[in-house]
Amino acid sequence: MGRNYKLIILSLFLLVFLASEALAIPAFARKYGMSCKVCHSPFPKLKPYGDEFAGNGFVIKDKDTPRYYVDTGDGLLSLLREIPIAIRFDGFLRFNNAGGKGLDFSSPFVIKLLSGGEITKNISYYLYFFFTERGEVAGLEDAFIMLNDLFKTDLDVYLGQFQVSDPLFKREVRLTYEDYQIYRVRVGNARANLTYDRGIMLTYGFPTGTDLAFEVVNGLGLLPTDEVGSFDTDRYKNFMLRLSQDLGNNLRAGTFGYTGKEKQGPAVNSLWMLGGDLTFSSPKLELNLQYVERRDNNPFFSPEPEKIATRGGFAELLYFPKGDDSRWYAAGIFNWVDSGQPDLKYTSAGVHYGYLLKRNIRATIEGTYVFKSDQPKHLRLGLGLITAY
Repeated sequence: MGRNYKLIILSLFLLVFLASEALAIPAFARKYGMSCKVCHSPFPKLKPYGDEFAGNGFVIKDKDTPRYYVDTGDGLLSLLREIPIAIRFDGFLRFNNAGGKGLDFSSPFVIKLLSGGEITKNISYYLYFFFTERGEVAGLEDAFIMLNDLFKTDLDVYLGQFQVSDPLFKREVRLTYEDYQIYRVRVGNARANLTYDRGIMLTYGFPTGTDLAFEVVNGLGLLPTDEVGSFDTDRYKNFMLRLSQDLGNNLRAGTFGYTGKEKQGPAVNSLWMLGGDLTFSSPKLELNLQYVERRDNNPFFSPEPEKIATRGGFAELLYFPKGDDSRWYAAGIFNWVDSGQPDLKYTSAGVHYGYLLKRNIRATIEGTYVFKSDQPKHLRLGLGLITAY
């Protein structure tokens, strides 16, 4: 028995040195000669300055970086001297007792190539490619061109693939392994949700602390092209409008509406979503709350339509004992989804602890208990190391 415990402990320590996850692109820190702490605390979580940096096309305002472009003598040619690239590698040792399972060496779980930066003034790009995810080649997820400060205003335009929920809470920069489950819900055979889609997003910020975002998307996720070479398999587009407002220095409230249609065969599903969110933030504490209400009138595309109501949300609490200078932090997350489709029901609670070995090296341990899902009640535990380089 003692030898078994020693093997398990040894495996856990090995995992710490095998698991890595580059969610940011440290090329930005190298480019400007600044610490990752300027934008992240802890990485990959964005600070307000990090949000501003990303919203400005991954450049620091009023700071020119000509040495990163090739001087060809042609003023109409904008050519990067080097392409900024980062590699992400995820490996985990996980315990999951769902279905009678136990310890699982999940490595490599993700191998990802990331790149992003300014192509020329006010035009930037960002993308990442999954060489492998969960043992399969997943391809591109985020991949967009950004037009920054269009018409010399605070209007930004994103063209390509992005997460519909980005103006709400960004899934890619969360600290927990446990996801924001309500964003991932797909009802019946309908393919629309609040994760990845293709389309256009416009954002605008007012001096009053009011932010607007408007999206037009296919509403089909990241499906490949059909037999005629089209990503959109019907004539419909889906729309989302987002409004948020700063309420003082520590509080932000927001709301959004989403509507659209999808056709499969002769049947059409109409859907809408409404939601609200609230964020309280201080140097030591951050509380994020999200609620979403969804209605589908024929998500199984049946000749006899069946309306399905779905609702849910999450609560996320983050604690940083020394604010930006914290070496360790703690997080808690609660997920809840209720639906007329029984297999979509989900309730979980998780706790997460992280410690910064370096600004760009973070050790984590996380436990999540799933009270309700399409599986019996179960416990998930994970230990890992997250690095960005």
